[in-house]
Amino acid sequence: MTKVIEALSDWQSIRKTINDLSVGFVPTMGNLHAGHLSLLERSKCENTITVLSLFINPTQFNNKNDFKNYPRTLAQDIAMAEENGIDYVLAPTDDALYPDQYAYKITNSTINNQEAEFRPRHFDGVLTVVMKLLLLVKPTRAYFGEKDYQQLQLVKGLAEAFFLDTEIIGCKIVRNEFGLPLSSRNRRLTEDQYQLAQRFSEIFHSDLSCDEIKNALIQEGIIVDYIEDYNERRFAAVHVGDIRLIDNIPFAKDKKC
Repeated sequence: MTKVIEALSDWQSIRKTINDLSVGFVPTMGNLHAGHLSLLERSKCENTITVLSLFINPTQFNNKNDFKNYPRTLAQDIAMAEENGIDYVLAPTDDALYPDQYAYKITNSTINNQEAEFRPRHFDGVLTVVMKLLLLVKPTRAYFGEKDYQQLQLVKGLAEAFFLDTEIIGCKIVRNEFGLPLSSRNRRLTEDQYQLAQRFSEIFHSDLSCDEIKNALIQEGIIVDYIEDYNERRFAAVHVGDIRLIDNIPFAKDKKC
């Protein structure tokens, strides 16, 4: 039976009782979908205990409307956790996770491309909340999707830099039948926007160069933040209406922009 925990002190007491067990952790902002469930399933396969966190982190939103409009589906998420046999769900309040009112934060002073360029201070919020959660949960392994690939690399760097005793595991992107990465944001797309998002995925996964992809997307009416290659991977961030979508794929060395 899934145990839902809101008070962090309750979790800290429980954590002391499972020190001898392997603990897998999947941090999320809720609004769970099949992509999240794939992370949870892997955790269940590789650990004795699986912990899921549901917390819409206010400090990682550089757009107030984006934070305001983020789907809040706590009851539904807890039900999904129970259906999938998750051991513990952490659902803390803002005040519980930020008793310091965000006076202390983790930052990476060297990152300035891709998401860091277009979402100022976003990664400060991400790294800070991830650090707090990892210190609280003390997991053996923590699971992150490769859709947020830049975030995954930063979290790996965080764990290494601060000697955290947690293995950070990246998991493959889960996509729909059209190749579009599953995302909580997809649920906010209108029918017409969803069709356009599928075109984004189709064009992005083509053999075109970065410039050709960008031009093709613009012709479709899609606003492009960036299409670029970095470390043998191709990255994209676009706007379909007011919904921002990201994706990334590995590419052959001879197919760089």
